[in-house]
Amino acid sequence: MMKSRTWRWWTVALRGVVTIAFGILALIVPTVAFTSLVILFGAYAIVDGVLALVLASRPVQPHGALIARGLVSIAAGILALVWPGITGLVLLIVIAAWAIIAGLLEIGWAIQMRKQLEGEWLLALEGVLSIAFGVLLILSPLVGAIVLGLWIGAWALLLGGVEISTALRLRSYVHHHPELAA
Repeated sequence: MMKSRTWRWWTVALRGVVTIAFGILALIVPTVAFTSLVILFGAYAIVDGVLALVLASRPVQPHGALIARGLVSIAAGILALVWPGITGLVLLIVIAAWAIIAGLLEIGWAIQMRKQLEGEWLLALEGVLSIAFGVLLILSPLVGAIVLGLWIGAWALLLGGVEISTALRLRSYVHHHPELAA
């Protein structure tokens, strides 16, 4: 039983590691062809969404916001992969909308988890970072591919760090409350 709880915090940590890896790639190669950035984003969003759904499939209550967040991430990733040749502005809007919606859902999950988890503010911070990133993209629609790559890289590094911090809080919480292992 403890194994499923332990696995859950590990899934959040894996999301953080994937996010940081995505951020590093975006920072190292910001001049990559725009289509490659679309494919990289699409793959990241799908992996992030699948990991969110896997986390939501575990006996955590409530999990509706996490399921919705996973579905939104997967949908954004599929959109990016199905239409890699879309214009920069449309891609910008898709990424911005995904970041804002995912951020709002992350904040919703943090609010729902506030009684079950100490440090739920880290979950809310994940949401705030995503919303801020989405708003910045909307405010600068003429941003070039290089700047967009750097913004995405910086955002992903921050978000990944917060996700790993959240995972460590979850691990600590489960360790100190073994009676909650379902």
